[in-house]
Amino acid sequence: MKTFRILSTFAAAVMLTANVAVAQTADGTERKDLQVFKDVANSVERYTQFTIFDDVSASVKDGAVTLTGKVTMPYKREDIEKRVAKINGVRNVRDEITVLPVSQFDDELRHRIARSIYNNSNFWNYAIMANPPIHIVVEHGRVTLTGVVQSNIDRVLARSLATQFGAFSVTNALKTDAEVRDALEKTE
Repeated sequence: MKTFRILSTFAAAVMLTANVAVAQTADGTERKDLQVFKDVANSVERYTQFTIFDDVSASVKDGAVTLTGKVTMPYKREDIEKRVAKINGVRNVRDEITVLPVSQFDDELRHRIARSIYNNSNFWNYAIMANPPIHIVVEHGRVTLTGVVQSNIDRVLARSLATQFGAFSVTNALKTDAEVRDALEKTE
């Protein structure tokens, strides 16, 4: 089974495993799972309600898409599932996206960390992107940074900036461009 991670702007796929399978489309033509995944990634990235506070991953096997991750509002989960279901080559969608609990503390923490990271001069080039690549997921005061950065220095700096606001923990799941390229090359 191929597992892909939807990442803003820098890369369409990370965490690729196994062989590329082929999915039957409605009109009888075949599409490779990687092609289906790229369409899934584009659909999620183009969803206007998908923000830096949401994180969605997808896996595709024989046209069956499994969505995982966390979003801040229930309607986002439903909208993303509907968008993905309409993609050519998708046979079915298993939606395992969870909705983050409503919490004023978590909301404040999200915004403070986002301001700290994206207002830092090292991250201005990320901040001006249509889909900034660093995602900040906060659940019960625990922070997870996801996405893709240009270097290990950016990864370390982002984590450092995220730790100064009283979060219970900060998990740094950021990948570098080089790590993403290596993962993609291994699957091709």
